Amino acid sequence: MNLPDSTDAVRSTDAVRSPQASAGTVPDDASSDLAARPVSGTNHEGPSGPRRHGRSRLAAGRTPRWTGWGVGAGALVLGAACSALIGFGITSWLIFSAVIYVVAMYALTWAVENRRKATNGLWTNLIVGAFLVALIPLISVLWTVISNGWAGITAPGFFASDMVGITGAQDQATASGSQPLLGGIKHALIGTLMITLAASLISVPIGLLASIYLVEYSNDNLFAKVLRFFVDVMTGIPSIVAGLFATGLMMVLTQTVFGLPPGSNIMGFSAAIGLSVLMIPVVVRSTEEMLRVVPNELREASSALGVRKWRTVMKVVLPTALSGIASGVTLAIARVVGETAPILVTAGVALSTNWNLVQNWMMTLPVYIYRQLMNPTAPAAPGPSEERAWGAALTLIIIVMVLNLLARLIARAFAPKQGR
Repeated sequence: MNLPDSTDAVRSTDAVRSPQASAGTVPDDASSDLAARPVSGTNHEGPSGPRRHGRSRLAAGRTPRWTGWGVGAGALVLGAACSALIGFGITSWLIFSAVIYVVAMYALTWAVENRRKATNGLWTNLIVGAFLVALIPLISVLWTVISNGWAGITAPGFFASDMVGITGAQDQATASGSQPLLGGIKHALIGTLMITLAASLISVPIGLLASIYLVEYSNDNLFAKVLRFFVDVMTGIPSIVAGLFATGLMMVLTQTVFGLPPGSNIMGFSAAIGLSVLMIPVVVRSTEEMLRVVPNELREASSALGVRKWRTVMKVVLPTALSGIASGVTLAIARVVGETAPILVTAGVALSTNWNLVQNWMMTLPVYIYRQLMNPTAPAAPGPSEERAWGAALTLIIIVMVLNLLARLIARAFAPKQGR
């Protein structure tokens, strides 16, 4: 066995113990070369503390943070140039810029980093682009309605007056600027709220009880399967079919059962029945899904304490699912509040305010918008009628937005409290 030379052993021991060796001291002839070469990732002490020269090894092979902004600016410039070749337009400029940005980012990331990160960035950009494209019609609709309807809702008496006494001469005077806009949406707003409330009072109990039967009592028997099938079919029926069903049903009841004259079936209650046909399947499906989310352990614990089935449903299942149920009901209301076809054939058209759901015709906001656009009060000067229509459309959008916000607040307020 060959033993190491004692001189080598002493030299190695001195090198380990030497503070200069542990500090990285190099021979004099190599110091100039090391000083001339920048060492990546090496900290050097300076007058103001540690200082880093060059890029960190962790950042090597990665694109800088400003790459996206730089490529985006270049894509906008190139997109403008490409759009100018075919006739400059905002839409073509944005499309060319988006395509150039996605392609350039993919190629640059592949060249600097690797193919996997480039592919990940490509799909990220495509998803973000799809999201932005989906926002375009929404923002366009909101901007159009707000810009055109703001003058209507800010007109004096727009929410406090109806269309009684409004003639074409008055609209012509409004168009000429000699008088402010007259006529409002009081009768349509009241009719919309009353019909929607009546439809909710019909739909919510029926939908809630049907969903409780499907989840708690049916055990997936044949009747439950048939009921679920027809609920799914009703979800996709056209709204005009619901209106015709309500008209026919109320015609039979008013003329055959109560002996009323023809035409007495056109009233607000008929419209409420038509809307309830559209609401019931939505309430049933949303409530059924919320009841299925309730853990079975809660039902079993209640049964173990000797609680009856109906009391378990009332005291355990429904309170646990109340958040989702309330949210689903509110969204169902928001879905039917803007329906036009079923209300047009069931409630008719009215110029005055009607507070009676079971007598005379009743106006709603969707029908009001349709009538003002298709049959303006002054055909020679349709501007005031269009202003009223845009104002009613903005009011309807505000109602739908309030209902959606209310659904979120209800879901948060009644959500089960979870401990830490």
